[in-house]
Order: sequence, then C-alpha cells, then structure tokens
Amino acid sequence: MKKLLTLFVVTGLLLCSFSNIVIAEETITLMTHDSFNISKDVLHQFEEKNNVKVRFLKTGDAGAALIQAILSKSNPLADVFFGVDNTFLSRALKADIFIPYSSPELTNISAELRLDQTNRLLPADYGDVCLNIDKAWFKNKNLTPPIDLADLIKPDYRGLTVVENPATSSPGMAFLLATIGRFGEQGYLDFWKQLRENDVLVANGWNDAYYGNFTAASKGDRPIVVSYASSPAATVFFSKEPLDESPTAAVLGNHSAFRQIEFVGILKGTQKQQLAEKLVDFILSRPFQEDIPLQMFVFPANWQAKLPEVFVKHAQVAAEPAQVTPAAIEANRQQWLEDWTEAVLR
Repeated sequence: MKKLLTLFVVTGLLLCSFSNIVIAEETITLMTHDSFNISKDVLHQFEEKNNVKVRFLKTGDAGAALIQAILSKSNPLADVFFGVDNTFLSRALKADIFIPYSSPELTNISAELRLDQTNRLLPADYGDVCLNIDKAWFKNKNLTPPIDLADLIKPDYRGLTVVENPATSSPGMAFLLATIGRFGEQGYLDFWKQLRENDVLVANGWNDAYYGNFTAASKGDRPIVVSYASSPAATVFFSKEPLDESPTAAVLGNHSAFRQIEFVGILKGTQKQQLAEKLVDFILSRPFQEDIPLQMFVFPANWQAKLPEVFVKHAQVAAEPAQVTPAAIEANRQQWLEDWTEAVLR
C-alpha cells in the first residue's frame, strides 16, 4: 500500500513538472539603455497577447549599450535593441548587427525621422536637446534671457551657464553637435573658447548639471542649463504643487537645438525573429508610443499617438534644429571631442 501511494505521489509530481514545462511562457530579450522605461500595464498587453515574457537587459547609457551589442554580435545577448540614437546610427549600421524589417507601423512615422532607408533601425521617439532657463531668476535680476546660442558669450551672461561634458554625457554630446550645426566646423571651437572665457561650468552628466547647479532645480547658481525641450513639461508633471506654467523654458530659436532620434531594431542571430517583429510592431504602435512621453519624456515617433496634456501645454520641438548628419558624426566624433576637450578643459 505504501509503495502504491509513493508511486501515485511521484507520478503526480512528474505530471505537474511536465505540465509546467509545456505551459511555460516563452521569453524575448530587449536590450536597451538605463533610461528606458515603460508602464507595466502597457507591457502586459503585449505579453498577454503573445503569451511571452519580455526580459530587459539594461547595459548603461546608449553608447555603452550599443558597444555591448557590437561586441556580442557573434553570440547576441538579446533579440531586439532599443536606444540607438542618431549620434550612433552610422556606427550601428556599419557594425551590421541588425536585420531589415519593414514594420507596417512605419506608415505612421514621419519620413524626416526615418534616417535608415534599409529599415534595419526604425524610429521610436525623438526630442530636442537645448538650453533651459530659470524664468524667475531672470525676472528677479531684470535680465533678458538668452534666445540664441550666440547670446551665451555676451558679458551679461558671464558665469550663468552649466553644460555637460560631451565625452561623458549624451545631452552633452548632443549640445556639442548643436554648436557644430549652428556655427559650423570652422566656427564652433571659437564659440566654445569664448564660452570658456565667459566662465561656463562643465558638469560630468545631466543629473549633476540640472540637480546640482541649475537654479530652478537646486541651490546652484546657474540659471542656464543644457537639458531637453520637454524638460519644462517634466518640471510641471513632477511638481509637488499644481502649476499652470512651467518655471523653466526651452531656448529653441535659430538652430539652437539638436534633435535626438532613438531607434529600435532586431538583432542578427535572434532565434525568435517572428516574435521580435511583433515586439517592434508593438513598440511603434499607439499603446506603447502614447506611454513614451510620461515614461521617458521624449516625443513618440508615431504621429497618430496622442500626447498627454502636460506635453501639449509645456513641451516643445524646435522648428529648425541644428543639422549634423549621422555620417559626419561617425567620421568626426573622436576628433571633435578631442578638439573640444583641448579648447574647453585644458
């Protein structure tokens, strides 16, 4: 009797184990940067529909994540990559780590964002890096805020600006590119040398600059900071007290901003291409795209996506951002960084 009971128990355990194996969810891995975020309920829509679990592999900032993907190309760590931006686009395509995929959602994405005609990298979001100013500080000082990058070298703005190091910061690099697009390769270093003479402060990263030195967000003494055109919307959204107007403003005139575009692509070597295509479609679809603004404070690439009210009221895009092509960035990035470091930090 005991032997028979033991047999029933063992058989039951084996059946349970087998049952778990049969119904276990499939997984798909999305490699991305540390700033990526998405609402759980939005992600659940994709997981439930496809009976899959999305696993996230965050590997540092956008540049570090891409380098990891390139180094592991012979044995890819993920199926899909989110977060290559236009400052790294040429490098990503040259490394040949993505497969072409013409998502049906591309019909809802503006042609100006589709920088890769081979559709190995598809636009997912965008935002403008630009100067932000503390409106109250300038009002209290009875000083007119800057409206152009060239204003920063004027005596009135001496010691008022904090920027990020382009060698260690994504917005810092984007701002460097804004100055190259605005003043040209022959003139941007002269601008930076004059900015140094005008006592510009260089921080390692955005957090240090914004929350450590910017007067509108810290006890710092710099009312001008390099941030995003959507930062005023974030200021309103995260305010403890309701605000009708943002205490900060973006400076977007006369090619003073650089537009960052982020892309998503399917990594070569994936064993789950069909599922990866479905994930890319979902990332470009309205549910995901409408979640992007309040999760990552950038604009959705899908023009059908409805913007939250705080974005409609307080976030902006530049009418004419500074232009520097991905190919020019890839060809000159290191030299530009070395020249900038020599002119500004040494």
